[in-house]
Amino acid sequence: MSGQNGQHVAQHLDLGGGQIHLMRAGAGEELLFLHPAAGAGFWLPFHALLAERFDLISPDHPGFGESDRLEWIDGMEDLVYFYLDLLEELGLESVHVVGASLGGWLAAELAVHQPSKVRSLVMVDPIGLDLPEHPVEDMFGMNPDELRAALFVDQELALQFISPEPTLDMLMRAFKEKTSFARLAWNPFCCNPKLHRRLHRVTAPTLILWGSDDRLVPLAHGEHYRELIADARLEIIDDCGHAPLLEQPGPTVEAIGRFHAELAAKGAC
Repeated sequence: MSGQNGQHVAQHLDLGGGQIHLMRAGAGEELLFLHPAAGAGFWLPFHALLAERFDLISPDHPGFGESDRLEWIDGMEDLVYFYLDLLEELGLESVHVVGASLGGWLAAELAVHQPSKVRSLVMVDPIGLDLPEHPVEDMFGMNPDELRAALFVDQELALQFISPEPTLDMLMRAFKEKTSFARLAWNPFCCNPKLHRRLHRVTAPTLILWGSDDRLVPLAHGEHYRELIADARLEIIDDCGHAPLLEQPGPTVEAIGRFHAELAAKGAC
């Protein structure tokens, strides 16, 4: 599938009572990318690399990026059902799923609620588990300098994504997305206390990727996901923090590609 500037096609769908923005590119097996709390609506090197291997479908969650907020979505379970509706709208019986941070949690919940819809599951530094002894840092209370330090190893690269002098448009977008994120993940904070008891329902082959220097979400969360999902594998992406998609897009996509090549060789997906 070709698109604007040879990169991707942008679409707006009427779904759930509002307009939903998604980007699509590539060919082959369909892969649904579920973005983190920030970065919706941007076509990044990570997307372009992934679209070289898959038919990549990358929506903006309701209330993020260019998608309308849907007032009926005020928790993670609502968002899961929205995505089940989206798959039906797109005519997709099942998809490969990759999710990062908030999107990783969403991917896990999707695989729990409807295992047959998820052909394979990749989570990148996912939140979602209730681990009081290994708390997720409160990103809401961080100033831009603190947030860059928590998310990135490469602080010069971080300045490209978190500006020290944001424009009014940037501030308005950030407010919209923080508000939407809070509706999903404020209380309880960044987790579903019941999720750990449900992860046995995941039947998809699962890969968990983790930034070697993630200062936002402790590695213990990745280790617990690995223990709770049958046959899940955990791999570390070197020289990055909580955002391997931004700091190490090449190695991240290579890890995803190796995982899928192994599954294809086994006839597992």
